[in-house]
Amino acid sequence: MTDFTLLTPDTVPGYLASSPALQQVVDPDALDSVAEIGDGNMNLVFVVRDRNGRGVVLKQSLPHARSDPGWPITRDRSRREAVLLSEHFRFDAEHVPAVYSYDADNHVLAIEDLSDHQVWRRELIAGRVHDYAAEALGRYVARVGFGTSVFGMPVVEKRQLVAATVNAELTEITEDLVFTEPYIEHEHNSVLPANEPDVLALRSDRALIREIGKAKIAFIDNTQALLHGDLHTGSVFVRAEGQSVRAFDPEFGAYGPIGFDLGAVWANLVLAAARAEALGEPRRADQILRLPVVLLDAFEEEYRRLWPSRVDPRVYPDEVLEDVLAGIRLDSAVYAAAKAIRRIVGFAKVADIETLEPEAREGAARGVLRAGRALAVERHDDPSPVALNLRVAEILAETARR
Repeated sequence: MTDFTLLTPDTVPGYLASSPALQQVVDPDALDSVAEIGDGNMNLVFVVRDRNGRGVVLKQSLPHARSDPGWPITRDRSRREAVLLSEHFRFDAEHVPAVYSYDADNHVLAIEDLSDHQVWRRELIAGRVHDYAAEALGRYVARVGFGTSVFGMPVVEKRQLVAATVNAELTEITEDLVFTEPYIEHEHNSVLPANEPDVLALRSDRALIREIGKAKIAFIDNTQALLHGDLHTGSVFVRAEGQSVRAFDPEFGAYGPIGFDLGAVWANLVLAAARAEALGEPRRADQILRLPVVLLDAFEEEYRRLWPSRVDPRVYPDEVLEDVLAGIRLDSAVYAAAKAIRRIVGFAKVADIETLEPEAREGAARGVLRAGRALAVERHDDPSPVALNLRVAEILAETARR
């Protein structure tokens, strides 16, 4: 019997043939291609196409990080991802891939093939902005955020879903990488020598550290809605035809504050704008920095549209809605700050910044760190996304070294 514990391109056809559910998706006897595309740190990913033009993606969790085989990671995360994707699909089928099956024995998740889409980060780096994606993601976060909250489902059902999606190991990674390690001496951290004074200033900034610490507490304690958990531009597929947008790879997902997902998108748009400024493209930077406002406006508009359908309106009048939305806006800014700073100082950096020439990278990194500080601290002076983005734009233009 073939061992499917760790799939390879050679064993994928046999694996498909052994699954009646997947035989309905692709024909294992008429395969055209099996391509391993996973370049992430924790999974094997294969795109399979048959000669009839049908496809499927197989995602198998590894028992350890690729970069460090001595770093074990639970393979049960693929089960949680299957549950999470199914729940997200239930509330917004427009913006997530369909789940075809989950194989608990081999930790394989089979999902919709989106090979006709492109990863948004790569498109942004190439200068193709896809403005429509921000609005789509705002609606996605609103639909899932409302639907999996106390407003969208009975309390007992919500508590059961909280329990089913507990993701202690991976959320601890988030807590460390996003909220702690960038602010201390740690082996995961690295910056250009010219940016070391910027990092020292960051770590001595008590106002910033206070905001990050409070945000970490909220991330740990707040079970507001079922998050994607890692909603950066590298986890979003876009396709200009039909303006299709799909969020994928939510294995870090769990219940948490809605602003964390919105902030993750916001942070990565700041990184993309910093790249554009570093390359001497201020108009494109301005175009990109308009998108966080679009994102948050679309989120709020969709959340308001869903509000009349809340399951128990007895003690949730409209005044509650205003407080909830104000809190999410404020949260989004500090989580954007934490996610942006982490990508400059800590582990798992991004190509937007890392592929710049050193001098340009120095200025872009400095700009992102200072912009992050502004988002975290100055949000209390004016929480308007428009005002905060104007401040970010000012900082990125000042620090750019072209």
